[in-house]
Amino acid sequence: MREKKGTPRNLFSEIRDAVIKFITSRAVIVCVVLTCLATIMIYRLFSLQIVNGEYYLDTFKLRIKKEKSIAATRGNIYDRNGKLLAYNELANSVTIEDVYKSGRGKNKSINETLNRLIDIIEDNGDSVDQDFKVVINANNDFEYTVEGNSLLRFLADIYGRTSINDLKYEEKTKTAQEVVDDMCKSFGIGENEVEGDSSTFVPRKGYTNDRALKILNVRYNMSTNSYQKYIDTTVASDVSDQTVADVMENADTLAGVSIEESTARKYVDSVYFSQILGYTGKVSEDELYALQQENSNYGLNDTVGKSGIEQAMESVLQGTKGSETVYVDNTGQVIETSNYVDSVAGNDVYLTIDKDLTEACYNIIEQSLAGILVSKIQNIKTYTFTETSSSSNIVIPIYDVYYAVFDNNIVDVEHFSQDDAGDNEKAVYDAFTGKYTTVTSDLRSELTEKKTSYDHLSKEYQWYMSHIASFLYSDGILDSSKVDRDDSTYIAWTTDETISLTEYLKYAIAMNWIDVSKLSIDNQYADSEEIFGQITDYIISSLENDAEFKTRLYKYLLLDGYISGTQVCEILLEQQVINIDEEELSLWKRGGESAYTFMINRISNLDITPAQLALDPCTGSMVITDVNTGDVLALVSYPGYDNNMMANGVDAEYYAKLRNDNSNPLYNYATQQKTAPGSTFKMVSSTAGLMEGVITTDSVIYCGGIYDKLDNPPRCWIYPRGHGGLNVTGGIRNSCNCFFYEVGFRLGLDENNNYKPDIGLEKLAKYAELYGLTAKSGIEIAESEPQASDIDAVRSAIGQGTNSYTTVGLARYVTTVANSGTCYNLTLIDKTTDSNGNLLQDYSAEIRNVIDMPQSYWNAIHLGMRQVVQDKAYYSNLGVAVAGKTGTAQESKSKPNHSLFVCYAPYEKPEIAVATRIANGYTSSYAAQITKEALAYYFDLRDADDIISGTAQTLQDGATNAD
Repeated sequence: MREKKGTPRNLFSEIRDAVIKFITSRAVIVCVVLTCLATIMIYRLFSLQIVNGEYYLDTFKLRIKKEKSIAATRGNIYDRNGKLLAYNELANSVTIEDVYKSGRGKNKSINETLNRLIDIIEDNGDSVDQDFKVVINANNDFEYTVEGNSLLRFLADIYGRTSINDLKYEEKTKTAQEVVDDMCKSFGIGENEVEGDSSTFVPRKGYTNDRALKILNVRYNMSTNSYQKYIDTTVASDVSDQTVADVMENADTLAGVSIEESTARKYVDSVYFSQILGYTGKVSEDELYALQQENSNYGLNDTVGKSGIEQAMESVLQGTKGSETVYVDNTGQVIETSNYVDSVAGNDVYLTIDKDLTEACYNIIEQSLAGILVSKIQNIKTYTFTETSSSSNIVIPIYDVYYAVFDNNIVDVEHFSQDDAGDNEKAVYDAFTGKYTTVTSDLRSELTEKKTSYDHLSKEYQWYMSHIASFLYSDGILDSSKVDRDDSTYIAWTTDETISLTEYLKYAIAMNWIDVSKLSIDNQYADSEEIFGQITDYIISSLENDAEFKTRLYKYLLLDGYISGTQVCEILLEQQVINIDEEELSLWKRGGESAYTFMINRISNLDITPAQLALDPCTGSMVITDVNTGDVLALVSYPGYDNNMMANGVDAEYYAKLRNDNSNPLYNYATQQKTAPGSTFKMVSSTAGLMEGVITTDSVIYCGGIYDKLDNPPRCWIYPRGHGGLNVTGGIRNSCNCFFYEVGFRLGLDENNNYKPDIGLEKLAKYAELYGLTAKSGIEIAESEPQASDIDAVRSAIGQGTNSYTTVGLARYVTTVANSGTCYNLTLIDKTTDSNGNLLQDYSAEIRNVIDMPQSYWNAIHLGMRQVVQDKAYYSNLGVAVAGKTGTAQESKSKPNHSLFVCYAPYEKPEIAVATRIANGYTSSYAAQITKEALAYYFDLRDADDIISGTAQTLQDGATNAD
């Protein structure tokens, strides 16, 4: 029976069918939606190309989110007149990211990539950034670039210790090579002796020391970023366009390597200002910790000021980093960016320094040093200093000049053995190899057979034996902690010089002063002869790579006539170290000019500079201040260096050259070198005498040439003559030692008129303090602590004792004298502005203290200083009245004295003060004449081209003048 519509059963069926239909249709929709979503997701993961209507899988692309910081442009540095000193330039850097799959092959893959990458970089003349605290020295050995707490901090970072107190003893005492080997093993930089056996891994095997260190440097920097996924590590900064092109061309085989746009720090006329400005570099762990205390935004990859103004004004110059969110694929390519926040440029710093004045003073010092050298060089082989010799009469043999060409690396001795070496290079190399063979054979014979006592050796072989003993100590073979310095055999070797090195070493073995663990001895029960044999082998083996020993051979080759001065000159030409005009070259080739004259001409024309020769004198410093403001107008340290080679990633080869340079250009002679002030201290003693009432402006003290109130009576510089009766003005004018000996003596008298040196020292220190001589000068860059004398009040009153001050410290002192008592904390900073030139802060020197002294006392001191200068003929036609004081400081009887001069001008209304020091500069007269040229430049008294001639400046010999 057919059912009728509308019945309950029919209604149920219809409802059921409708529901099924509804659900089915909804499922289709859901499936479609899900399919679309899946398609989108798959598309986001895969790149698909349509070719002729068909789809092809291209490359798997994983989206990785990175929060990237955007470095701010560092602020510029200007001189007081707005002349640019430091700025930024767009540059490219080579970077690497750790995109390598973890596993056994990871180290090998990264190292192989870096090895290829470094080849590309160096083939194009660029260099790998190196900030690891280990370098390779001239002996091709690893050595630290830091010491003390800085070294311990470095070791703590290397070995993952929170602080230096957590270092184990064996970690604290690691040598540089041990650290390198530990890290190379950690990063797989080396090879296995037996394939697959990790226990036979040999660090550095298959790599040169240089290459291993470069790879290690990058690997270590990558490891410090390991907690931040996909963070770049810079391999090389400021690279050439060719390096960029080569890296990009090989990008498919250099996993994780990319080119990043950045800025490079650049310095104008860098050599003149390197000691003031310093340079920038990658932040160290220590620096980062300190900087983050003030600004938490600093990170491990940041570039910061490492020294000088760059470091002192870091917070001003740095700027504020920007940020952006970056999505990259698995190859490091950027897919998308978002959340961009621009960086804010750093602020600009204006110095008190006058750029032109500073450069002029630097050039004046250089050409004056050349003039002194030329006047002291004689055409002789050797000069022997005796007890009767005077330090003012020391001469420089021309053979010392020839030797300096080798000793301070003016020529490249490594090139002598190359295929393209010149005829003279090859001849000198043959002489060298013959000498090396002979000497090492003789040394082995001396150690094992002859055993000649030290005092019976030639001067040459005495040097060799002393050198051998020295490196046995430094290498730890001779354990200095065990050596008994009161032992008679030790004294016989070191002091009496009556035994041979062999006798000393055998005795050291018997006394257990030898660390046999550093020798190649397999038998722990080896007897003394076997140990000595191992030491002998160690000595001869060490000499193979001993740069100092090998360089010294050239000295004896020269002295013995196996190398001639002519050959030295020819090598300078062959290596194109110098270029001379056609006329002189023709004369030289015809034999019309001697080697002596040739070298004198090179020094006179500054073809070879005093810094390159590194013969005394080769360094100098000068500081000029505004006496009315405390601004430093010039701060000069000679020689300087190119800080462009130190910023943007240290050029390791250049840095090694600086470290090995005998003139020590990394040292700031204006702020770090301290010597006795000599007679420049006599204004302090005058002030002390007057203020303490032991003399008046009318007091007369008699000088008979010798001061007889002490045992071992000191003499005046004029002895055996005397100055007669002098008041304080005359004492300063004549620089009379006896006058100031008496002042020092009177300052030391107690209430019972008994001489007590400590009383006198306390009073001298009191007035030295008022002149700022017991504290740093206030300048914003690194400076050595001064030292007021703590022995012998009588001799301290003439600037001897243990008085020791920097040039900048003396500049503050004479500034205080010039303005009659206002002692400033000197400053190098004039102002800061934002990048648009808007003033942020106007700096000025703070007044440290004021010396409250009767004007009559100041007048007496000023007049004495004016008369000092009036008595010097070379100041007579200067064109400006100058008041000053010379000073001579002896440090070694066998070396020339230090030369000092402090002054101010004009005498009537002082504007500037000057302090000049020429280390080992013979006589204070030379410092005074150098200062005169600086004054002539500052006051525009002569044509600048006449003052800065670019050739050696002839100075008058004033050795007999008062100091």
